[in-house]
Amino acid sequence: MVKGKEKLIITAALSGGATFKNNNPNVPYTPEEFADECEKCVQEGVSIVHIHARDPETEFATENLDIIRATVEAIRERCPDIIINLSTAITMNLTPEQRIAPVIELKPEMASLNTATMNDGVANHKTGEVMFEYTFENQLNMIVDFAKIMKEHKVKPELEVYGPAGIFNMLLLRRQKDLFVEPLHFQFVYGAFGGVAYDPIMHMTMLGNLPEGATFGVCGVGPNQVPAGIMSIMTGGHVRIGLEDNVRVPGGELAQGSWEQALWVRKVAEIFDRPIATPDDAREMLGLRKRK
Repeated sequence: MVKGKEKLIITAALSGGATFKNNNPNVPYTPEEFADECEKCVQEGVSIVHIHARDPETEFATENLDIIRATVEAIRERCPDIIINLSTAITMNLTPEQRIAPVIELKPEMASLNTATMNDGVANHKTGEVMFEYTFENQLNMIVDFAKIMKEHKVKPELEVYGPAGIFNMLLLRRQKDLFVEPLHFQFVYGAFGGVAYDPIMHMTMLGNLPEGATFGVCGVGPNQVPAGIMSIMTGGHVRIGLEDNVRVPGGELAQGSWEQALWVRKVAEIFDRPIATPDDAREMLGLRKRK
């Protein structure tokens, strides 16, 4: 368990591929909406924003580099200190070249690197009905290619694990000594379609298999968000919140934005004597490249 005084990094995933304004009207679509939300998140202690840019016309997450670039530039103009973490999942049915292109073109400080092929889609968790599904492809050779490109462009990979298999995949690839810059940073994703739900025993099992010196955070989808976040704070990890993962705040009301979810994280962090990290603290803790 955490001993206290260890700084806590808060990440906000502002808008993913499966939440829309009809779920919560505060989900951002336009570059300006992303920048507005980012500014509010910074005021509440968020150090990193995870981005799936959206096409305002279709409302879906997009691989369009012009839209992604406009979104990133709007955020950087309004929030120059924030760490930008771009998705390399982006949306379904893309080629590997489309998925990695934003890393090459925009060179964010961080980017997601998914660690295993898995089922993905949307299901009704009350009835068990599967509404649609597809195969989220992350073959190991593709992961290696993405990791090499990230290293070349000095982009820190956030290793997204949806269960223990992803960790063991990364432990295998880590034997290629030139693939990653240590320390590795993992993200435990709980409650996603095709992945594990939050469970404290599962959490401790995955934590126990991380390589020495690795850092980790958690994100929880829907009702997984709060218990998983609290467990991460208790066990020395970091927390991702945001409307990508959960459109509500504790108590069930619609969140006024991703920024509002940061409030409960700060309250729990205070209980466990964990100061909130600034963006520069996070850069040092995660071993990010020095800013120009």
